Amino acid sequence: MRWLITGGAGMLATDVAYRLAVAREPVLVLDRAGLDLLDARAVRDLVGAYRPRVVVNCAAWTAVDAAEACEEEALAINGHAVGTLADACTRAGARLLHLSTDYVFDGRGREPYREDGPTGPLNAYGRTKRAGEVAALREGHYVIRSAWLYGAHGRNFVATMAGLAAGHDTVDVVDDQRGQPTWTADLAGLLVRLGHSDLPPGIYHGTSSGETTWYGFAREIFRLVGADPGRVRPISSADFPSAAARPANSVLAHTRCEPLRDWREALRAAWPVLGLEGGRQCSPRRAASSTSTTASADPAPASTPCASPATGTSGRRRPG
Repeated sequence: MRWLITGGAGMLATDVAYRLAVAREPVLVLDRAGLDLLDARAVRDLVGAYRPRVVVNCAAWTAVDAAEACEEEALAINGHAVGTLADACTRAGARLLHLSTDYVFDGRGREPYREDGPTGPLNAYGRTKRAGEVAALREGHYVIRSAWLYGAHGRNFVATMAGLAAGHDTVDVVDDQRGQPTWTADLAGLLVRLGHSDLPPGIYHGTSSGETTWYGFAREIFRLVGADPGRVRPISSADFPSAAARPANSVLAHTRCEPLRDWREALRAAWPVLGLEGGRQCSPRRAASSTSTTASADPAPASTPCASPATGTSGRRRPG
C-alpha cells in the first residue's frame, strides 16, 4: 500500500515514516520544499500522479502565539490547504488522515472532550485548525486530534525540562492546564493502524491515557532525569501570560478507538529514544549559574510574524 506524508520535516511525520519503512511499505515523505501545500495545482498534480492509498497530513502552522497577529496566513495552511489536499485525495481515491489538535475546544468543561463534542476555539490557531477539520470532513476523510506531543525528532517539552533540570535550581511550570502527554512514536503507530483499518471516516482522538498538568509532567521528567521533583514549582496561567489563550482542559475522550498507553509508561519507554538513558541525560549540560526560570513548553522555534511557519505537527511553546 502506497503512502504519502506531508510536513515531512516534523517529528510526527518522521516517526510515521519510520514505522512504514520498518513495515516495508512504500512511502513518499515530502517537506515544504518538496510540496508547497499552498500551491493548489502542485498538490493536485502530485497526488494525482503518485496515486497514494493513504495520505498523512502532518503539515501545519504551529506557532500558536504568532497566529494571533497572522490568522489569515495560518488559515491558508491550516484550513484552505487542507481543503485542497482533501479534494485531491478524493479525486485520486486516497484516504486522508489529517492531524488536528485539542485547541479546537475551549477547555472550559470538566469532563474529557468527546469526538462529537461541540468545538469553540479560544485562539486563532484553534480556529484555523478547526477550519481544516471541516474541510477534511466535508470530503469524507479522517481527522485525528492529538495533544501535548513530544518526540525524538524535534524540540519538545521533555527535552526542555531535562535541560532545565541540569541548569537551574528551580523551574516554574503552569499547574492549571490539564492534558495528555503523547509520544509521537505511539501516535505514529495509531495512524498506521488507522490507515489500514476498516473504521469509517470521521474524527478520532489519538492521545495517551491518563492525564496530568504541565507541572505534573515536568515533575515526572525531573524524576526520570534523577533530579528532585520538588525543584519544580507550580504557577497559574495568569503568571505566564501569552498572546493566545490556552484551554484549561485539553483532555480528550476516546469513544471511537482505544487510547494509547498511559502517558507515564510511554514516557519511560521514550526515554532512551529521546537521548536519555538510565534516568540521566546522555550529555548533561553544566549550568553557568544556579537560577530560577519560568518554563516554556512549546518546542517550535520563534518565527518572524506572518512568515508562514509551516512545519510538521510539533506542539506549542507556552503551556499557559
